[in-house]
Amino acid sequence: MAMTRDLSVVPIAAILAAVLLSGPALGQRPHPVDLELAFVVDASGSIDDDETRLQRRGYADALANPRVLRAIAAGVLQSISVAYIEFAGPFCTRLAVPWTAITDRASAVAFGRRILAKDRIFCPGGNAIGEAVAFAAGSIQTNGFEGTRWVIDVSGDGPNTIEPPIAMVRDAAVKSGFVINALAIDRPSYPDLPEYYKIYVTGGPGSFVIKAESRKTFAQAILRKLVREIAAKPGTRPRQQAHYRENR
Repeated sequence: MAMTRDLSVVPIAAILAAVLLSGPALGQRPHPVDLELAFVVDASGSIDDDETRLQRRGYADALANPRVLRAIAAGVLQSISVAYIEFAGPFCTRLAVPWTAITDRASAVAFGRRILAKDRIFCPGGNAIGEAVAFAAGSIQTNGFEGTRWVIDVSGDGPNTIEPPIAMVRDAAVKSGFVINALAIDRPSYPDLPEYYKIYVTGGPGSFVIKAESRKTFAQAILRKLVREIAAKPGTRPRQQAHYRENR
């Protein structure tokens, strides 16, 4: 069953303010990692069964790829945390595979198997990218890890079609220290999708968009994106992060 949040009652800006000020419960010591990376993946009706498998296999294979593992090993802590989040229509965002530390090939392969084993989400009604990014931001803040960087990694084949507006959510998240990158899956009905993602979805220091031009190049695009995200140098967080550290 999909994990959902009722975003119709409270303005999304208020939700973001609440989740970005929260952290692990008092007394808990978050596990330090070099990077907290949320895979936010389109599971809407425009993604058929083959494309669902393609996306999942792409992330599973890329995470265990030697290039990715070398990038993880090059970090100060030699560890990252990842989660696999799927989104579709309104109130359908779910944490498909919970936050997990990836330190070596064994942990990467095990996480990939969990992605591949999940049942498909069925939730028509559009693309709630704004809801999914807000969900990912809150999940990063409450996941029991503490990374030097927070990255939200959006993958999809269409624009945001559901409230809240993705640009508003993106701006609030970036202001709080998140970086949002995107992978645009090529679809003839949305030829300008990479540009749309660049303008409305991505943000933060070093943010970028990669285009997957075909099913054959999809896995390669995910691999390039992961290596680039993991190898990026830490940036300076805004004061929001200092508040989180001082008050948890």
